[in-house]
Amino acid sequence: MIDTNDSIVVTGGAGFLGSHLTEELQSRGYEEVFVPRSSEYDLRNPGAIKQLYEDIEPDGVIHAAATVGGIGANRERPGEFFYDNAIMGIELIEQARRYDIKKFVTLGTICSYPKHTPVPFSEEDLWDGYPEETNAPYGIAKKALLTQGRAYRRQYGFNSIHLLPVNLYGPRDDFDPKTSHVIPAIIKKCIDAKKQGNDSITAWGTGEPTREFLYVTDAARGIVDAMEDYNSPEPMNLGSGHEISIKELIRTIVEVTEYEGEIIWDRSKPDGQPRRCLDISRANKNLDWEPKIELREGIRSVVDWYLDQRSDV
Repeated sequence: MIDTNDSIVVTGGAGFLGSHLTEELQSRGYEEVFVPRSSEYDLRNPGAIKQLYEDIEPDGVIHAAATVGGIGANRERPGEFFYDNAIMGIELIEQARRYDIKKFVTLGTICSYPKHTPVPFSEEDLWDGYPEETNAPYGIAKKALLTQGRAYRRQYGFNSIHLLPVNLYGPRDDFDPKTSHVIPAIIKKCIDAKKQGNDSITAWGTGEPTREFLYVTDAARGIVDAMEDYNSPEPMNLGSGHEISIKELIRTIVEVTEYEGEIIWDRSKPDGQPRRCLDISRANKNLDWEPKIELREGIRSVVDWYLDQRSDV
């Protein structure tokens, strides 16, 4: 079992989710939390991973590093998304097994679920079809790590768990238009349009698909809970349990940012998976975990944080 006396490596610990994971660990009393930098350790390189484990000698690993992006980035860079995510995870797990690391936490993705998974998504449905085509290379790369973790548990007794967080949002999110997901993308569009006096913004697709969003600090709390208390080979969803259409989501962001212009829907752009909403009963049962931050409250905090970062508004 992992406890506060153990040393923990958080891959991707300087990124969006990783930085919140690091803070959550520190708030619980973990004093040895290490964040490997890509300039020092290229996690696609087995030699760099060996060096990382030799330098740090961790007891536990939370693998949050990933090559990620929205629909546009997934369409433009499918090979990169597949290779980077597969090779990082496979080598991190293999070397962790060789170095007798006590606990390995893999962060998967709901992009691994089949395109037409019944709602709410249950972990048992994960293998019942091919993922939505836009995100499939990323989703399949992550799903391979679940298979690896199970195989290593059977053959080597390696304690690897696989968590499936839903779409995350919160302070420090990615606001780069080339790689951002829908919440930061639309917040930026609304604020930019207000500043520039534009009377409309453009959103991708039809607005009909539904999504589920989890505030990043709720996700970090659930992930650390699972690191401490969950030891099953079965994957586990982490979500809010609240489904919302993209159209309603964008209306909410428009209201919170007080943008008064028109929303134009570019139907030439893909919608992605038709629906996403998770069954989080396994996390409730095993961890007594549930999210605390309601969507509108969370969006408000992201808007406030983003405005604080900008000097031009």
